[in-house]
Amino acid sequence: MDNWSLVSMCVLLGLTTRWAVSFNSYSGASKPPMFGDYEAQRHWQEVAYNLPVHEWYLNTTDNNLSYWGLDYPPLTAYHSLLCAYVAKLINPAWVELHTSRGYESSSHKLFMRTTVLIADILLYIPAVFLYCFYLSNGSSKKKVATALCILLYPGLILIDYGHFQYNNVSLGLALWGVVGLGSGWDLLGSLAFTLALNYKQMELYHSLPFFCYLLGKCIKQGLVGRGLFLLLKISLSVLATFALCWLPFLSEPQQVLQVLHRLFPVARGLFEPTIFVKILTHFCIAFSLALTFLFVLPSSIKLLTKPTMWQFKLALVNSSLAFFLFSFQVHEKSILLPALPVCLLMNELPLMATWFLLVSTFRLRRAFRTVTKICGAVLLARNKSNLSLCDLSLSAVTETALFLPFVQFGISMAAMAVLSTASAALEPPARLPDLFPVLVSIFSCMHFLASLLYFNFVQLTEPPSRRGQKKTN
Repeated sequence: MDNWSLVSMCVLLGLTTRWAVSFNSYSGASKPPMFGDYEAQRHWQEVAYNLPVHEWYLNTTDNNLSYWGLDYPPLTAYHSLLCAYVAKLINPAWVELHTSRGYESSSHKLFMRTTVLIADILLYIPAVFLYCFYLSNGSSKKKVATALCILLYPGLILIDYGHFQYNNVSLGLALWGVVGLGSGWDLLGSLAFTLALNYKQMELYHSLPFFCYLLGKCIKQGLVGRGLFLLLKISLSVLATFALCWLPFLSEPQQVLQVLHRLFPVARGLFEPTIFVKILTHFCIAFSLALTFLFVLPSSIKLLTKPTMWQFKLALVNSSLAFFLFSFQVHEKSILLPALPVCLLMNELPLMATWFLLVSTFRLRRAFRTVTKICGAVLLARNKSNLSLCDLSLSAVTETALFLPFVQFGISMAAMAVLSTASAALEPPARLPDLFPVLVSIFSCMHFLASLLYFNFVQLTEPPSRRGQKKTN
């Protein structure tokens, strides 16, 4: 089978799996008054199409922010507006102001799922193939197998096609940023990541590694010559991109502040507004910020002093994991942010990458169990591309043996199987109705903490010789 046939088969399998997942039920289906994630995305299209831009993030009689108010940056709103124009052409009832609330139909669900698939085809899938074929080493079959594993990562498929989240847009743009930097196109990489940050604010998880890598590269070239010129070009491109994305809101400072308030709702809906709780909330925010900074700092400093792609990928993992574990407000889907750079380490650290991706899928396992098992099996099998878990090289086993030997991997897999079976087959005690979700959270958190320590150890004690690592240009 030639390379193009392998690529075609990989793309076909990835798209087929995505489409199969999309026909599962989603959270909140047919359940008023909020109707779940599907309604959130539809409502944003309704708001973006029918209201002027300056009202998108404001609480008005036509835009009740307590009912799925927009809380993502402007690019998400523009994307919703684009989808709304297409929806209006097909069926105006899909985005009719007020009367379309809770709208559900098979044709509209097909439309919504198609928009997710188009975003995948245009942004995420091309970035995956570019990374695997141009920034990773190995034979063509090995590269195709790596691309297949990334495309079939269950977590992203479950969230985007099961809950209409469009993480493929922000993660796809971030991956384009990695491809740009890895190819020496620093301006393209900066532009792509800036767009990702303006699509979903959670991309802040990746922002410090991008900043440290580019600053470190400028310092390496000299801040009084080429390095300074590169720094100025990058800074201007980032500022110009931000200005264009936020242009409709820049006429009044109050509009910008309102959007920022929606993007970072520190105390929205969390506690009663008492003095004690306010003080406690501020303390928790400060403590979370300090803890996150403490765990992000070592990898960032290492990347700043040694701006290589290997250090950059590890820093992306360490930064996003620290944000996920220690930030004040975190949604469980945010595990996709560390999962993306972990996918990029599939060749170098196959055991740890596979382990992490399986645990992250287990954490999101509550829906679509069948597809999760299929995709998880692909992560373990890895075809005949010399990436098989049972055929790992001795050096790869040695690298992971210090913290995560194979016996622990087996125990971990067995524990996940037991917890999954128990939560599906057994009723929790009446006094502990949330027993199984709590056990899953504790189990997953322990793995993520161990992963953070492991990846920091690998980055900070980088071996003198790394196989398959490409230096920066």
